[in-house]
Amino acid sequence: MDQWINGPMHKINLSEKLSLIHDHWNPRVAGELNGQLIKLVKFEGPFTWHHHENEDEMFLVVKGRFRMDYRENGNERAEWIEPGEFIIVPRGLEHRPFAEEECEILLFEPASTLNTGNVEDEFTRKTLERI
Repeated sequence: MDQWINGPMHKINLSEKLSLIHDHWNPRVAGELNGQLIKLVKFEGPFTWHHHENEDEMFLVVKGRFRMDYRENGNERAEWIEPGEFIIVPRGLEHRPFAEEECEILLFEPASTLNTGNVEDEFTRKTLERI
């Protein structure tokens, strides 16, 4: 098991950790449990349309809001996620987060999850920094 900067059994302050992030669409690992990563990230603007073959993803809005766009069977739909709300995107569903203004997000997903899923582009992050 990796040793965290804060060590085991130490609380994590989300606001403090998020204040260390000064870019968008670049998730940082804030914790790990049972093969799942807790990632912190800031969104602004549109992300890449993508899906994950094997992983579900959970998005929790800490601050701000974002819209999750979906495409399925040729149909598009969208849903706004507000502060204190979360959404689970099931594996295989094509989706794209979009934020009109900067927002702060906690992601919970398997360690194997690539942020751009089945797509590799300028947003892809294969190695994540730990904060």
